[in-house]
Amino acid sequence: MILCLDVGNSQVYGGLFEDGHLRAQFRRTSLEHSSSDELGVFFRSVLRENQIDPDAVQFIAICCVVPDMLYSLRACCQKYFGVEPLILRPGIKTGLKISYRDPKEVGADRIADAVGAIKLFPGRNLIVADFGTATTLCAITRDKEFLGGNIIPGVRLAMEALEAKTAQLPSVEIVPPASAFGRSTIESIQAGLYWSNVGMMRELVARITAEVFSDEAPLVIGTGGFAQLFTREKLFDHLVPDLILTGLMEIIRLNK
Repeated sequence: MILCLDVGNSQVYGGLFEDGHLRAQFRRTSLEHSSSDELGVFFRSVLRENQIDPDAVQFIAICCVVPDMLYSLRACCQKYFGVEPLILRPGIKTGLKISYRDPKEVGADRIADAVGAIKLFPGRNLIVADFGTATTLCAITRDKEFLGGNIIPGVRLAMEALEAKTAQLPSVEIVPPASAFGRSTIESIQAGLYWSNVGMMRELVARITAEVFSDEAPLVIGTGGFAQLFTREKLFDHLVPDLILTGLMEIIRLNK
């Protein structure tokens, strides 16, 4: 069995694969000062709760954008699973040609998303939109060239900024609004958060398509915790919630 861990700024998203199939998924809050023991006990416990023997885990792949957690994660894998994890970082085979000015700047999560999208939709131009703590868009050519993209404050991050930096605006539930304008402060924030992201997605996809994919329109792939919020707007050709885990599985295959 293979355990894949996506360690983001807000959450740890994990998936357990058996014979290439995703058997279990789980999430926990990312705490950058978590000890290896805290992580190890949690991972083994959550696997047991899903009727999975933790000792059956043979490989572990980690995609992490929180550098302060890497030491504890690696020690956790060694102590609680007896496994040296594969950590996605420069030097790991991904099959991508990175066209960033400095390829080392590309986040591990964006790399894993790109690899997963190529695995699921080979031979196509792609735009991957990942709605997490930050919202990222990545443009990948049919020839597996990672061109770059956009990084924008995520939906929750924007809401938290409003709450923290204003005197009278409250925290609100993030939901699709009934209207493009609100008749209360809460409704106004909800409408503003939602429709600003819808407009941003449509504009950026149109501009990226015009600039680099004018010969063949790309498939737009949605993923990340908030992507399903926008399902009714048909922003994506495909919604793949576990895209990053699929990418980690493919990276394990490439590096075995």
